[in-house]
Amino acid sequence: MKIQADALLFDNDGTLVSSLESVYRCWTRWAEEYGITAEEFARVELHGRPAAEIAADLLPADRVPEAVVRIEQLEVEDVEGGVHLLPGTRALLDSVPADRWAVVTSATRRLAEARLDEAGIRPKTLIAADDITRGKPDPEPFLLAARRLGVDPARCVVFEDAPAGLQAGRSAGMTTVALTTTHQAAELHADVVVDDLSAVSALVTDGGVEISVGG
Repeated sequence: MKIQADALLFDNDGTLVSSLESVYRCWTRWAEEYGITAEEFARVELHGRPAAEIAADLLPADRVPEAVVRIEQLEVEDVEGGVHLLPGTRALLDSVPADRWAVVTSATRRLAEARLDEAGIRPKTLIAADDITRGKPDPEPFLLAARRLGVDPARCVVFEDAPAGLQAGRSAGMTTVALTTTHQAAELHADVVVDDLSAVSALVTDGGVEISVGG
């Protein structure tokens, strides 16, 4: 399958890098510190959502700001050795000019930059939780990325591993490519589904970027 685009928009965790072990380690410790039971914690979707929304699902509103600061601290401190590149990431990013792609993450800028730096990824454009008022599955993060890159949302391709992120991409009117790195294919509603970014290649042309996607 070939897709003609002007820009590629990547989620970070579960798409470019894996920090799952770190995420669950830190959030489990956080839940214990805040007296949240295992049953309460298990009912909340962690992946692909801003920390503030997760905390708001589990705690009274007046405790959320402090709790968000705490989970960010735990996760930033756990970055070293807790993040690694997923297959295909380096080759794909190296094949696309810096002004043709962005990272769009639900993490805070501080945490996102720490994880990206650990993996050796330095995006020219990064949209983080600090930049938006409504996180995924709202389309705001991806629409903001398109504006920052100066491209039509309809000419953007979103690469995501989480249902919330894919919903955000669809709502933004963008082509969506799902990766089965953290969810089963049956859980992912996208234009195309692949195992990881090793199934994706890009060729820069006069008309933009031609993306080839295999199974």
